[in-house]
Amino acid sequence: MPTPTAATIASIAARAGVGTATVDRVLNGRPGVNANTMQRVMQVVAEMGAPPLRGRPRTTDNFRFVFVLPADASPFLELMERQIAQAASDFRHQHITEITQRFETVDSEQFAANVSNLSSECEGVALVAPDLPAVKLAINHLVRAGVHVVTLYSDVAGSMRETHIGADNRAAGRTAGLLLARMAGAAGRDTLLLSSQATRLSAEIDRRIGFAQVLEERFPKLRLQRTPDLPADDTGAQRALLRAFKKDIEVERVAGIYNVGSGSTGVTRALENAGLSGSVGAVAHDFTDAHRALLSAGALSYVLHQDLHYCVLTAARVLRALCENVRGALSVVQPRIEILTAENLY
Repeated sequence: MPTPTAATIASIAARAGVGTATVDRVLNGRPGVNANTMQRVMQVVAEMGAPPLRGRPRTTDNFRFVFVLPADASPFLELMERQIAQAASDFRHQHITEITQRFETVDSEQFAANVSNLSSECEGVALVAPDLPAVKLAINHLVRAGVHVVTLYSDVAGSMRETHIGADNRAAGRTAGLLLARMAGAAGRDTLLLSSQATRLSAEIDRRIGFAQVLEERFPKLRLQRTPDLPADDTGAQRALLRAFKKDIEVERVAGIYNVGSGSTGVTRALENAGLSGSVGAVAHDFTDAHRALLSAGALSYVLHQDLHYCVLTAARVLRALCENVRGALSVVQPRIEILTAENLY
């Protein structure tokens, strides 16, 4: 007779119709699971047997983890893809095979379908995705199928993902507001601009919220003005911001601008065309090659950055620990927000 396959948390979760995190809570006696669900999980454990002890050495092939990124043209996403590629040697030492998938986000239903289809291809997914209902359902489908999911950079709250890895974006927005507000000293310049693309990434939405919060709480004399949603490309961002300067924004009152997403080169060009370059503060995110040049030239005052290499390695470490049922797998030290200037480039 064939030897029965040892039960795993994933197989128990699939049969019980719950998430792996729920099974883990039940097996370790942690709170947060209702009585009916606990009874159903324990019934499945009685039928299938208990999973292996935590930390048991791996004896099978490499883990297969997929890093999912939007296919949007973005210097930040290209930087993240490079970080994943550069981590390949670290992954090999950890018996991890990484795959990077770029999915179009124009059609959110198709993006979600592409994510759902990964359930038969891997054991874990690290995901950068828009916070939309279809995406949440796709994540839930993966988890119920026994695939571990973590979100990177931008969270998808309310989904069954097991943890999020990334800096506190609301704190990042507050930091940008604090920096710009302290620079706003010129007489008559009392307006701080907030620019971004039309986005469904919760990271960028949280940055907007944090920026508005700190101005309202600590700098009530300053005025916050949203620009129209900017295109993601530099040329489009420049044109759109120049139109806003001519039509909706009192240029002589502008004290600074916080660009939440892409298009920072276009934003700084628009500031120069409007005669504001060097006289107002400008803050952007992520230490890309373009932002390095803009900082050096004085076109950007600050760049807020998080250690993406650390985030990528931590995502893989957490996914492997979840697959191996290691206690404390979800204990993650989140990256700090770094404030880069022309004086501390590295």
